[in-house]
Amino acid sequence: MSTKQVPYETLQVLAQRFINVANEMKDGGEEIEVINSALMLASGIYATYSTVGNESYLQESGVEKVTEVFKRNLASLQQIKKSQLDQNNSGNG
Repeated sequence: MSTKQVPYETLQVLAQRFINVANEMKDGGEEIEVINSALMLASGIYATYSTVGNESYLQESGVEKVTEVFKRNLASLQQIKKSQLDQNNSGNG
């Protein structure tokens, strides 16, 4: 996995493209939970590919590294969402 720092705005633009496809699937009748599982599977497939290529698999240490990156990204997203909600709620007082 890359340790390269990418601007959050760049990540947002790319993530929105995935969300758009997921919303098309939802609008086509797929269940949100199934779409989420498919996105996580796709992420795991791509994380494996980006780390070791198509001809190998992640050792346990690699799985732990990928899991830690996902955990950090998810925690960062939740902090951003919390800050946005706090800002919105403070403006309503």
